[in-house]
Amino acid sequence: MAMPNFHRFLTGPLEKSPKSPVIFWLTLTLTFAAVYGSLVLHQAFSTDYVVQDDARQHVFWMQRFIDPELFPNDWIADYFQSVAPAGYTALYWIVAKLGISPMLLHKLLPPVLGLITTVFCFGITIELLPVPVAGFISGLLLNHYIWMRDDVVSATPVAFVYPLFTGFIYYLLRRNLLETGVSVALLGLFYPQCLLVAIGVLIVQFLRLNDWHFQGNQPRKLYQFYGILFGIAALVIVAYLFKSDDYGPVITASEAQTLPEFLSRGKSEFFSEDWGHFWFTGQRSGMMPRFALISPLILGGILPLLLRFRRVLPLSVEIKQAGILLEILLASLGLFFLSHLLLFELHLPSRYTEHTLRIISAIAAGITVALLMDALLFWGENINRKTVTRVGCCLILATLILEPLWLKRFPRTDYQFGQFPALYEFFAQQPKDIQIASITDEANNLPSFSQRSILMGNEGYGVPYHEGYYGEIRERSIDLIHAHYSPNLAEVEQFITEYGIDFWLIEEGAFTVPYLKADRWMMQYQPEANQAIGQLLKGIPPALATVRDRCTVFQLDKFAVLDSTCILTFTSPPL
Repeated sequence: MAMPNFHRFLTGPLEKSPKSPVIFWLTLTLTFAAVYGSLVLHQAFSTDYVVQDDARQHVFWMQRFIDPELFPNDWIADYFQSVAPAGYTALYWIVAKLGISPMLLHKLLPPVLGLITTVFCFGITIELLPVPVAGFISGLLLNHYIWMRDDVVSATPVAFVYPLFTGFIYYLLRRNLLETGVSVALLGLFYPQCLLVAIGVLIVQFLRLNDWHFQGNQPRKLYQFYGILFGIAALVIVAYLFKSDDYGPVITASEAQTLPEFLSRGKSEFFSEDWGHFWFTGQRSGMMPRFALISPLILGGILPLLLRFRRVLPLSVEIKQAGILLEILLASLGLFFLSHLLLFELHLPSRYTEHTLRIISAIAAGITVALLMDALLFWGENINRKTVTRVGCCLILATLILEPLWLKRFPRTDYQFGQFPALYEFFAQQPKDIQIASITDEANNLPSFSQRSILMGNEGYGVPYHEGYYGEIRERSIDLIHAHYSPNLAEVEQFITEYGIDFWLIEEGAFTVPYLKADRWMMQYQPEANQAIGQLLKGIPPALATVRDRCTVFQLDKFAVLDSTCILTFTSPPL
């Protein structure tokens, strides 16, 4: 029976339909991706001082590409520069030399990465099921995923997983050696963890093609294809291993279990007593953290079940190479459990599954919905209820398109909006080699907005995975908390001299018990935090509080900037 025009347009396979549906559905998919990207851009340029949360650690130091004199002898900037993947660093460096600052580029990149990801997702789906509407649904759902998380929005290394990994899968399906090889290399240069997943996919696929043995009767060209790809991956990995590690060694699991940072309520919480949270939803330990959107998981998850009833799903005969989805799943889960076994040598287990599961669930969901809509249309034609089933298909598409309206935040950007321009300008006018001490949240913004060094920040700078780096950070944090609340001015002066502090940023209320107790970062450093609380409860004022009025050189709203030179002139607190 010939397909009616509507049926053919909506779910007709490419060989039975004109090319125009491909153009229509791809254009529509890119339109939604562009709209979502424009919403992100609107936030990024809504005020003069905007920075993405993770970019405050991974991008701020790149301002050195514009002015090499920035952040001299900055322990934090040097660390994040050392751990940045080579390709990621090179991209920002090249663009900086073209006149676009890293802080601007990190706002411009996300929509571009989103569009590239959308094209590859559409292409992968078409390779598996040559029905354009399936590509549209897959691309739409993957966009919902990436714009409700801050990965792509951050323009940090993880942002490149989505365009590069989908590109790798697309070219692998098409057996295009050059483009697949380039994708493999770029994965290693931008996000090495995902390169390991790609290698896992190649291994599983190679074994499957050889009936799960290393020897088989496949054509010689096939062995050459995989051999070259494995060779490219090996070269990238060797280059990565030879990269200098000035901040190692990597912390062991047994050591991490003794640190409050990794335990419940720690800033890098990993170990959880909740079994389900630890293995499934933990941000660092779980295989499916921060998904929020469950429709692709449900729709994609029922695809294997649907394929057992091919007789009632006429379109299912068009599916080919769908085994790639299983291969990605197996490779991801294998590395997830291996990462748990070798904790933390392969960094965080969640990094091997959360991104790939989003990709394959969105693609599988697109295929599932296309199969169901096609079956619904066939059923409507057989019982002479074409109008009803067509309306049903339109409602399905409308529900998926409008899905973001039911999300709490969409798009989720985690942009940090600077509320104190005068404060940033004050520090920006100071010498480039100053060091600022502060326990306030606002200190986290100063490297990005003022291009000046901070001794320590309480959000994201204390990455605890390299002992050489975190040992210094932990010592700084403890010393900073102790000096901030110490009633002994001599200890404050010793701290200033030891760390070369030029200014101290103080927030109103910082010398009170509720302020300290509410700070998750300070409370993980014990017994220093509790000692400070006990002192305040006894009514003993911190030395900084006693010199605040006389040494304040800048006052704005709830913030005061103290000059360390002034503090050093005191030999004892004023009466």
